[in-house]
Amino acid sequence: MPVSLTGGRVLVPDGTLSPADLHFANGLITEEPASNAVQIDCTGYHVMPGIVDIHGDAFEMALFPRPGVGMPFDIAMGSVDRQLVASGITTAFHGLSVSWEPGARSLDAGRRFMQAMGERRGGFLADHRVQIRWETYAHEAIEDVKGWLALDLAPSLAFNNHTPATIKKINGGDPLALDRFAMRAGLSTDGYLAEFEQMMRCADDVPGRIRELAARAAQLGTPMLAHDEPTPAVRAEHRALGMKISEFPMARDVAADATAHGEHVVMGGPNVIRGGSHIGWMSAEEAVREGVCDIIASDYYYPSLLSAAERFVNRGVMPLERAWQLISGNPAAAMGLSDRGALAPGRRADIAIVDCTGPWRVVHTIAAGRLVSFGR
Repeated sequence: MPVSLTGGRVLVPDGTLSPADLHFANGLITEEPASNAVQIDCTGYHVMPGIVDIHGDAFEMALFPRPGVGMPFDIAMGSVDRQLVASGITTAFHGLSVSWEPGARSLDAGRRFMQAMGERRGGFLADHRVQIRWETYAHEAIEDVKGWLALDLAPSLAFNNHTPATIKKINGGDPLALDRFAMRAGLSTDGYLAEFEQMMRCADDVPGRIRELAARAAQLGTPMLAHDEPTPAVRAEHRALGMKISEFPMARDVAADATAHGEHVVMGGPNVIRGGSHIGWMSAEEAVREGVCDIIASDYYYPSLLSAAERFVNRGVMPLERAWQLISGNPAAAMGLSDRGALAPGRRADIAIVDCTGPWRVVHTIAAGRLVSFGR
């Protein structure tokens, strides 16, 4: 049914907020209203492009609310879908970790998730997509990942190497962290350490397998992200392989190096709203202030995206128009999604209608023309 949003302040394609009406029909934004359009009064509200979440893994808690306890995909992801639209998120890349570990992040769990996502994603309100977070020591997963990259789902690919952090915990004697890792994998701590030792035997093969998978992703035009980069030298290595997005860099000089090369830098919404990194890394707000971060992702908490934009505005970091780019236009561009991230005729009718008069809240979310309302 055609709809006209009237009376609101619209983030128009030139990047300004202007009093305007916005029209859509058949899932797309239109230049003119239809004669039979339903009118929705948006007076006092901001009409913004739907939020694009480039990396979120809060869905893991819906699927596995306790170690070793799984929930049916339909129930878990249906709940996640409603969390997304309630947060104004109309496109979500779920960070699917594919690791050498057994359990929730195993290759078998990844296979089940990808099959279910392919079968059921059309029934969701938001556009559910996948960021394959491949652990670079998970060599048994490479052929599966290559196959997933060629699917119509068109995932992005993040290269992860959490091995150095695990080694540090082992050598530093951090039993609580190891216990958590073991519980996630469904193993005893001794069993987890045995699996880790077995996995480390493939260390010499890691650089070649990274090159192999990066080459396949480049061939397919898959957006590639490098996760937790420690130094500019590592960023340069990843750049040479086609990884043009630096995700959660560990230090400012890494983010600055990526920015200097015209690359996207992703940091987490929870970092913004908590006032800093919970593990002592770079402050996302400081990175945004200094111009070395241009995308905010939900990381592990979906409401953090709207709240991060609100914090940037309220603290004078930047005006609303620019803050919204961090959570919509820029992530859409990074993922090559030219059909969203701006409210222009012909683009998807992905829209968040936000009340900014007090604590920000989403009043309506429109995902590909489907309206979800949350009350005034």
